[in-house]
Amino acid sequence: MFHVEQAGETEVNSAFSFDDTPLARELADLSARRRALETTDVSLSGRTRVLTVSNQKGGVGKTTTTVNIAAALASVGARVLVIDLDPQGNASTALGVPHTADIPSVYDVLIDEFPLADIVQVSPESPNLLCAPSTIHLAGAEIELVSQVAREHRLKTALDDYLANLDERLDFVLIDCPPSLGLLTINAFTAAHELLIPIQCEYYALEGLSQLLGTVRMIQKHLNPALHLSTILLTMYDARTRLAQQVAEEVREHFAREVLETVIPRSVRVSEAPSFGQTVIAYDGQSAGAIAYREAAVEMIRRDTASGEEGGA
Repeated sequence: MFHVEQAGETEVNSAFSFDDTPLARELADLSARRRALETTDVSLSGRTRVLTVSNQKGGVGKTTTTVNIAAALASVGARVLVIDLDPQGNASTALGVPHTADIPSVYDVLIDEFPLADIVQVSPESPNLLCAPSTIHLAGAEIELVSQVAREHRLKTALDDYLANLDERLDFVLIDCPPSLGLLTINAFTAAHELLIPIQCEYYALEGLSQLLGTVRMIQKHLNPALHLSTILLTMYDARTRLAQQVAEEVREHFAREVLETVIPRSVRVSEAPSFGQTVIAYDGQSAGAIAYREAAVEMIRRDTASGEEGGA
């Protein structure tokens, strides 16, 4: 009797196969992407790319993108420095770097001209992952910078000196900006070569983007002609909603060359990781969010390599 019931059960299961469910298809896709990443081989360009990660609209995943892209790049062998220019210090927290009020920070670099090398710390996640932390003192830096000489160039000067005196070259510098267009953000724009904009796949995604790009044009004209928009990353993507798909289509239509193919899904693991003082790469490297950030990092490296080859040709 037992064997008959088992046989009947098997027939029912084959009629309603788990393999045909959306969840099964999603898990299979995740497994395939995970395997592809394990066999991925990337070659770094041999130069230091300095990117500022900015969007004056809050809540778009800017800091989350900065730290997770940085950790993903470090996981494939790149040496990465994250400069935390946000007074909230969330990037420093996520990288597991102490940033209490008595610790030397970016504030001391901008206001008191400390060498950047004196404040950089190694993240416990990886020897390839460095962080220049922010402290609460940075909240007053906007006002204090107003009276400083060369106030827009102070981060650039410090970063150029730091890079020139390194024994081992950095591959990437990622600058995490506050959600505003004040002097801290202008310092980041002046120090960087590239702009990475995370865009949330929701209704107000493009609101304020024209203002941000207007500021970039002003920086290009007056302070940093080398700055250019190189990368747009779609974040908080929910494939179940038509709205997310529409926003993604609209952004791709306007910025076809800059938008990465990779999109970052909404993910509980990504949200949980900072509370443990970790990036999602360290917290749960096999999760959907971690895999997406690793894919985005690989895509950034490959795009740069491809553009370098085209330029060389």
